[in-house]
Formats: sequence, structure tokens, C-alpha cells
Amino acid sequence: MTIKEVCEKYNLTPDTLRYYERVGVIPEVTRTAGGIRDYQEEDIGWVENAVCMRDAGVPVEMLIEYVRLFQLGDDTIEARANLLKEAREQILAAKKKYDVALEKLNYKIGRYEIAQETGKLTWE
Repeated sequence: MTIKEVCEKYNLTPDTLRYYERVGVIPEVTRTAGGIRDYQEEDIGWVENAVCMRDAGVPVEMLIEYVRLFQLGDDTIEARANLLKEAREQILAAKKKYDVALEKLNYKIGRYEIAQETGKLTWE
């Protein structure tokens, strides 16, 4: 796939994709003999991982470390697992904050719906 096709598929800008490769969020992408990026299945897998993790709020630095450890081989399995567990904890903490906010919003919406029926807004 070309960089344009990958960007369209994952709703990224070419600058973002190049940045991810430059800093190590994704490993170096397969290139043609002329040096043009030619995303193969393995490259796409790394892009999908980066997009998923960034959408979940995982910091770029954590993704860079994960890729670095992956490239060092199977001796880093435990370290990679620990890094993923840390990312999971961060995501769960963020999810908890969103769940609390959603609960408050649902309460307020419910009170406003009652007010629309009764003509009076109360906060019981």
C-alpha cells in the first residue's frame, strides 16, 4: 500500500505516519528499490497497533519503548508484557474517569427530561 492509501484507511496525515516511523512508534516501513514506502502486511499491523493505542491514550513514549523491546527479541517478552499491563492500567483509569462523568451526565439529562414534563427543574 502507498502512504496515501494507508493514511486514508486509518484517517492519518502523511506527516503523522512519517513521524510515527521517524520516532519509532512503528518500525521502518518496507520500501521499494527507489526508496518509496510500500506498506506490507507486517507494516500495516504496526500502523494498526499504533492507531489503536494512540486512540486509547497510550503515550507515544510507551509505544516507542514497546517497539524497541520487540526489536530486541524474545528476551524482552516479560518487559513487553509489563509495558502492556501498564498501558492497560492507564486506559482503565481513564475509562473510570469517563464512566463517572457519563454517570453524572446521565443524571443531569434525566433531571432535565423530568423538568420538560413538569415545567420545574429540581436536583433531588
